[in-house]
Amino acid sequence: MKIPKSGLAKKAGGGKARGYLDGQMLIASPSMSDDRFAKTLVYICAHSPEGAMGIIVNQPASNIKFPDLLVQLNVVPDGEAIQVSPRHDEVMVMKGGPVETGRGFVLHSSDFFIENSTLPIDDGVCLTATIDILKAIATGEGPACAILALGYAGWAPGQLEAEIQANGWLHCAADSELIFGDPQQKYERAMRKLGIAPGMLSSVAGHA
Repeated sequence: MKIPKSGLAKKAGGGKARGYLDGQMLIASPSMSDDRFAKTLVYICAHSPEGAMGIIVNQPASNIKFPDLLVQLNVVPDGEAIQVSPRHDEVMVMKGGPVETGRGFVLHSSDFFIENSTLPIDDGVCLTATIDILKAIATGEGPACAILALGYAGWAPGQLEAEIQANGWLHCAADSELIFGDPQQKYERAMRKLGIAPGMLSSVAGHA
């Protein structure tokens, strides 16, 4: 599994055509065979012939709080009051995927943008992976909505398509609640977008 770095760079510069699954939400099927992705939602940030890269948005990182990370990364001094955007009381920290788990990725609303660092994805959603966005959030100048993901999910060329064909994944259009809302409700909400009630999950097969 790898991150399609060249594809991301081209897209950030505006020269890459939109990938088929860019900005879509992958929903782990009940038949998903990989335990790491059981009942996960993955927001696809880049999808091209070079592979795919996405962020898991419904697996909170246990015992890790955003303010504590800011102190550990020396973004703010220990004990200093941390202010976040008035419209976002707390930035949730997620387990973004099994690749590069020591690296942070911020999915956020498009009201915040850093030239040459922020990747516009779709429908007002962007991705930034530099410490500058953490500094902005800490001082109350960051985006209205944001989640910090540790690690990401990556697929080699053709791998994601094969997993979808094998009924490992369903997919639907993403929305703000699926990305930034209550992580405990995201999976069922996504399934309902496909017309699938929670009681039907065990019998679902096929793909969207």
